[in-house]
Amino acid sequence: MAIRVMLVDDQALLRTGFRMVLAAQPDMEVVAEAGDGVEALQVLRSTAVDVVLMDVRMPKLDGVETTGRICVDPNAPKVLILTTFDLDEYAFSALKAGASGFMLKDVPPGELLAAIRSVHSGDAVVAPSTTRRLLDRFAPMLPATGQEPRHKELQRLTEREREVMVLVAQGLSNGEIAARLVLSEATVKTHVGRILTKLGLRDRVQVVVLAYETGLVRAGGGQG
Repeated sequence: MAIRVMLVDDQALLRTGFRMVLAAQPDMEVVAEAGDGVEALQVLRSTAVDVVLMDVRMPKLDGVETTGRICVDPNAPKVLILTTFDLDEYAFSALKAGASGFMLKDVPPGELLAAIRSVHSGDAVVAPSTTRRLLDRFAPMLPATGQEPRHKELQRLTEREREVMVLVAQGLSNGEIAARLVLSEATVKTHVGRILTKLGLRDRVQVVVLAYETGLVRAGGGQG
């Protein structure tokens, strides 16, 4: 079945460009469009969507608030934020709101298509190191933490799972984590899956955000 994509952007020309790129793919279908967040929420009530390409700066209801409302539903489509600037406070806020990642609007078509497929399959949308740079930039916006992480749910993790979570937040891929901890890549993937389940997180991007929020990892990538 084709990946059902929704385009949300207040610039019709940009939506047209994205639609043309996606229409050429045998495994993708643009099933809906919206020019602002209010319209997007209305459309999603009656249209089945797998991935939403979401602009952040829109009239009526911006992409951050829209993303937050979409992601409240555990069965919601994945949201991929489109932003003009690499280090954008809107993208940071959208990640916290539940977006699975972000891409620049001038991304090469091949990278955008790969990102949509990754989001749909549940993998990380952007390189964890890119997310880390974004979080490092806006770390002062996060609540102050003490030496010990405040998030009680982290206590559900085993020592090994905490170790894996720290390395995910530091931007390492599953393969790199496997090499660091002398584990198989399949074992690392299992650990990541358990972390997501125990903490109620959607994907690796939210693992990184939570690690920063709780002080498990500090700005600059160091362990808290």
